[in-house]
Parts: sequence; C-alpha cells; structure tokens
Amino acid sequence: MKIAIIGSGAAGSVFAGYLRKGGAEDIWLVDLYKAHMDKVRKDGLILRNPAGEFHLTGFQTAYSADEIGIMDIVIIMVKATQTEAAMRTAAPCIGPETVVVTLQNGLGNDENIKKFIPDDRVIFGCGNMGTELPEPGVCVAKPAKGNNMFFGPSVKSALADAAGTYLEKCFAAGGLEPKYYDDVRPYIWRKATSNSGFNTVCAILRLKIGEVYDDPNGVALVWDIWKEASDVAEAMGIPGIWEYMQKEMQNVVTNLGDYYPSMAQDMLMHQRQTEVTALTGAISDYGKKHGVATPTCDVLTRVVKAQEANYAKQFFK
Repeated sequence: MKIAIIGSGAAGSVFAGYLRKGGAEDIWLVDLYKAHMDKVRKDGLILRNPAGEFHLTGFQTAYSADEIGIMDIVIIMVKATQTEAAMRTAAPCIGPETVVVTLQNGLGNDENIKKFIPDDRVIFGCGNMGTELPEPGVCVAKPAKGNNMFFGPSVKSALADAAGTYLEKCFAAGGLEPKYYDDVRPYIWRKATSNSGFNTVCAILRLKIGEVYDDPNGVALVWDIWKEASDVAEAMGIPGIWEYMQKEMQNVVTNLGDYYPSMAQDMLMHQRQTEVTALTGAISDYGKKHGVATPTCDVLTRVVKAQEANYAKQFFK
C-alpha cells in the first residue's frame, strides 16, 4: 500500500521507520522541515531504539502533499491543534478510497478528521512511546513495553480493516507490539489520561517525568488529572481507566523517568504552541458535556495557555 505521513517530525519519522523496517515499501514523508526531508531523501533515515541503530532507506519525501499523488493510507502526525489545517493541505493525496489514520496525541483528533471524510475511512489510535528528532535524518524511539501501538476504525468497514491490518503487520514486523482493535477508545483514553498528567505537569514545572514523580506536589497534580479524566471517561461509557492508571504510574516512571514529554519540549526548548487543548483542555470540554467537574484540568489548561501566549516575556535577558 502507498502510505504518506503528513507531519514527519519526531513521532512521524519514528513511525515511518518502524513501518519501513517492517516491510512497507512505498512510504512518503511530508513535512516543511526542509533539512530533515532533504537528508532522508539523500541518505535515508536512522532509527535509534532500545534494540540498536537502524539505517533505513527507500523513502520518498516532499514538502507538500501536492507533489505525491493519491495514497492508500494517509497518516496524520501533526500537532493535534493543526489537524484540520493538515487535512486541508493533505486533500490532493486523499482519494475516494484513501483511509486516513491519526496516531496523534490527545483526544478528539478523529472527530476533526471526520469533518473532511466519511467515518468508514477513518482509523484512530496512538503509540505508547517517547520520540525525539535530535538532528535531520535521525529519530529516536523509546517504546513502552507491551502493547505500544494501538488503533482501530471509527466505523468498521472493509477499507478501514484492510488498512488497519496492513499497518498492524508492518509495525509488528518492524519491532513494535501493535494491535488493531474493533473498539480502540479505552486504549486512547488510557494513553490520553497518562499524557495529560505528565505532559501538562512536566511542562508547567519544567521537570522530567521522574523529577515530577519525586516531588509530592507535582505527582499529586498528576493523580488529580488522572482521576478527573477517569471520571469523564466513565461518564462517556468507557470504564476501567482509573484502575488502569494505578498500574500505569510505575510503568511510566520506570520507562520514561529521564524524559521530557512533548509538551515540556514544546514549552522549554522551542517556545511553541502545545497540544494542551487535546489533553487537559479536551478532558475539561468532555467533562462539561457530560456533567463531570474537572477543576484541576480547567486551571492547568489556563496556566499553559497563558504561558504559551507570553513566552517572550518569561525569561530575564
């Protein structure tokens, strides 16, 4: 199948690497990061993960979807706040039988994609791993142990199932532990709940995951976010999130303790817009719709938005 990854930054490049390593032969990386696209086109992609370093070649790259033709699968990997814009720019490569896949962080990405194409051609999910892009042509993956890539159809269909099972096969052959689920919502909410806690708190406190865990006030904020997210999910008919999070804490700290999550990287290293609206912001929004109070998510979302709006004023010169 022909695959395009729209937004081939850290996570998009990592996923492309695993797919290529797993036998996917026709992969386009599409991104405005010219130095990275040029390096991958010329020399291939280096994927570093716990199993070693892999030099992968055979990718095609482009700065725009205008250049690549109609795809079988389009994977959206931009920031969650850019999903609708990405769908507009990806229109030239989306045909009447193209399946669009979101493996982005956060909640509600599938809903944004369904504004543009029918439900039966949408797959949503995410990967459970840390990713980095330290330099052009090089990506780093820190996958969690166990099921670390999960996705499923918005609506069951032959097109979605064909794309989903193909991705599952390639990710597995590439070294991940993927699963294509008929109902992926519990797994999305587990990941989004985990991300909402540590992403938001690490970003605000400017600490790594392990450092937040070691601070009693920091880790208390993470637990508060997790409880609110679990209550919202329960109200939406997605039970068991809180019970899952009791086990998740030690897994996250053990595997990713020395890691700045993506929101912390956005705020501390790059001073750019974060995905808070798809994390604690989305939990707040869903809470309002379902009558569940989310005071911690409400306040911390406002704090992050205020910081984003004032990066230039926050540092002594």
